[in-house]
Amino acid sequence: MDQRNTLDGGEAILEAFRALGADYIMSSPGSEWGAVWEALARQKVSNRPGPIYINCAHETLAVDLAIGYTAYTRKMQVVMLHTGVGLLQGAMGIDAAFRQEIPMLIVSGESMTYGDKPGFNPGPQWQAMLSVVGNPHRLVEPFVKWANQLSSVHTAYDQLIRAGEMAQRSPKGPTYMSVPIETTLEQWTPPDIARDVPAPSKTRAAAEDVEAVAKLLVAAKAPAILTDSAGEQEEGYNALVELAEELTIPVADSAWPFYANFPRDHALYQGHGQPDYLQESDLILLVKCRSPWYPPSNRPHKAKIIAIDDAPLKPHMVHQSLQAESYLEGDTPETLKALTEAVRDLKGNSGRDEEKRDRLQKDHDAMIATNKSVVDNHLKETTLHPIAAISLISEMMPDDTVYVDETITARPHMVKYLDNKGPRSYFRVHGGLGQAIGTAMGVKLAAKDRPVVSIMGDGTFMYNPIVQALAFGKDFDAPVMVVVLNNGEYAAMRKEHHAYYRDGVAAEHSVFPGSEITGLDYSKLAKPFDAKGYRAESPDELRKALEKGRKKLEKGRSVLINVVVSE
Repeated sequence: MDQRNTLDGGEAILEAFRALGADYIMSSPGSEWGAVWEALARQKVSNRPGPIYINCAHETLAVDLAIGYTAYTRKMQVVMLHTGVGLLQGAMGIDAAFRQEIPMLIVSGESMTYGDKPGFNPGPQWQAMLSVVGNPHRLVEPFVKWANQLSSVHTAYDQLIRAGEMAQRSPKGPTYMSVPIETTLEQWTPPDIARDVPAPSKTRAAAEDVEAVAKLLVAAKAPAILTDSAGEQEEGYNALVELAEELTIPVADSAWPFYANFPRDHALYQGHGQPDYLQESDLILLVKCRSPWYPPSNRPHKAKIIAIDDAPLKPHMVHQSLQAESYLEGDTPETLKALTEAVRDLKGNSGRDEEKRDRLQKDHDAMIATNKSVVDNHLKETTLHPIAAISLISEMMPDDTVYVDETITARPHMVKYLDNKGPRSYFRVHGGLGQAIGTAMGVKLAAKDRPVVSIMGDGTFMYNPIVQALAFGKDFDAPVMVVVLNNGEYAAMRKEHHAYYRDGVAAEHSVFPGSEITGLDYSKLAKPFDAKGYRAESPDELRKALEKGRKKLEKGRSVLINVVVSE
């Protein structure tokens, strides 16, 4: 049989990816994917449109690229990994996609015959080393929406499309299929009719439920809005502004914002966390806010709580305590728009509360002035406080910069002092450490015309696949700026240790074993990848590094800045 003119399971897989509209196949593969590579070669030689194949050289990087790209574009991508060992390596990213509700189709390979099929030799490694479990999908079942094995070449096309469609339905998330090598090599006949895969429909809250909440809002004396992910879509960001302005409602980010949710310079923006005014609020809208109270029992007791979310109850959370008394479930931007219209119908021509807006403007201005005073004091220091570093990054980078945040001890400062501007300007990495640089490069693939800055601590930096990512940035024209806030330790470990044993032996003798970290100058890692490295230990040095780094970034080179901070 002439394989050059025969379609097999590899073509079925690629055809399914095309039907799903994937722009990329993010891959860190093993040798089992020859059939797909052959289909990709056929696609290239025939100039047929289809997804671009990217070899990422690391599984977590591959998954995080898909996360970043989809978070920015809202378009699902495909990830192709090695068998069970590749799944284990990429598991941290898959878990993050699950937590973040990022749709993603993940496939990995396996062998079913172990060399005993006449005429087919997958290699002895499949029996000796690679079969980590009987069915690889068992490895990821706890943190994907759905997992299974591709059953036959005859069903491969439809099964993969179904998995991709399932990933995009609410609640969104990664789906997984294990693909036997033997299946990919079997002859495949394309379907007579190639199906156009429809975009997922937007579910809507019932009209009567929206109207009931609108009545509560109009009647409320002191309503408030708390969010962590309203800005997941740009439409949600804009719709939240419109609703807040219609009723002059103060808006705060939760202590854990994951996106840019509301204009930081808007009069109605009142910071983050649990502002004091929430204790006096009579109605609080939780808009895509999965963890509003900490500790969970610390909810405002005077307020009626209403949760607005595509899927407000998160199965990945071990303990979630919204304490909502009412829910509006469905596409969040559409729900916010419908709620605004219902409010306008009820209000008629009553106008907006300018007196309340003036009061909130004063509160907002006072918050900004206090923050500025703190920043100015730190900028006078000869060493670099994280607050000074974060404010200088905001000052020196363009207004259209996209920030990807994976800080830990500096995270409260990031939320408070990073001056990101507009929708899709801030993304917080979910789950375990080591994913910021891959997510940032995924964003850069989508946002070619915007600078992308990934900010992390030195402890976090050590978890990221830096070598593979910097190589990827060079080879695939995805330059980013990586800023390492380097305090020379795992500060979170030391702080927790000290909090539990304030008068312990470790505190008395300043011996904190869990906080030890390497003393490398991380900026020197940039050179082998045609990136530019800088080190900064003072505000003036950081200004100069950011100015130079910005110019290098504009010329298409990645930048790595080692920022030595005082805490």
